[in-house]
Amino acid sequence: MRLIRRIVNMAVMMTVKLMFIAMGVVICMPVFLVVTGSVMGSADLQECLAPVFLEGQGFVTWKLIPQYPTLEHYKRLLIETPQFFILFWNSIKITLFILAGQLAVGVPAAWAFAVYDVRGKNVLFLVYVVLMLLPFQVTMLSSYIVLNKLSLLDTHWAVILPAVFSTFPVFVTYGGFRAIPKALIEAARIDGAGEFYIFTRIGLGLGKGGILSAVVLGFLEYWNMIEQPLAFLKDKALWPLSLYLPEIEWTQAGFSFAASLVMLIPAVFVFVMGQDYLEQGIIYSGLKQ
Repeated sequence: MRLIRRIVNMAVMMTVKLMFIAMGVVICMPVFLVVTGSVMGSADLQECLAPVFLEGQGFVTWKLIPQYPTLEHYKRLLIETPQFFILFWNSIKITLFILAGQLAVGVPAAWAFAVYDVRGKNVLFLVYVVLMLLPFQVTMLSSYIVLNKLSLLDTHWAVILPAVFSTFPVFVTYGGFRAIPKALIEAARIDGAGEFYIFTRIGLGLGKGGILSAVVLGFLEYWNMIEQPLAFLKDKALWPLSLYLPEIEWTQAGFSFAASLVMLIPAVFVFVMGQDYLEQGIIYSGLKQ
């Protein structure tokens, strides 16, 4: 009986592993299609995608290995398309300014919520959480009116400033600061350490997991944002790279695949480098207040 149970357990475990592997392959399939499509020649792409775009008969096919691989799409993108680099720089500029602003505004706010006991703190933090749950469509009109009054529409600040005061990094960073033992902070105060010293030496040092997780999540969000720049930026020269890809027509499928892969590289790099901090952020967000 034990042998039979062991065999059954092994069979169940193997089945579960195969299911997870199959799910992983399905999840990674779009990335694989982007990689292979970016090195496919125009003839291969037309043959594979004709049933969709040319209203042909049959089903879409795909080749695991392109018959005639080429780097022509990358050459056109990186050498012959200066517009791509303008929008790429716009994405870097917007994302970095947003993250820097969130660190300057959100981190001290999260520290105050986590460390100082003042009347009404829990209510105010609840308001922060509710604001975090509101989608952009709810606040779009009010943001547009305020930005218009400040004459910031059609500038990068129209996208940067609302994101700087986002409540999400406060929520994530707050969990990291809450994990710091209060006894340690009290001991530092007894030893004569000032509040600024405690914040910079103890808070930032021990709470860096929550801070870096907020930075990683913020980069992944704002590097790919579409709605905010589309609503507040009319000049296409100010658009980030995320709005450049939808402008590519289907006849330039290979070019579109190459642009998508280049845009994906920074996000993948940041995700791989900050994966451990993302896990810490998930843990911190689950801590009870």
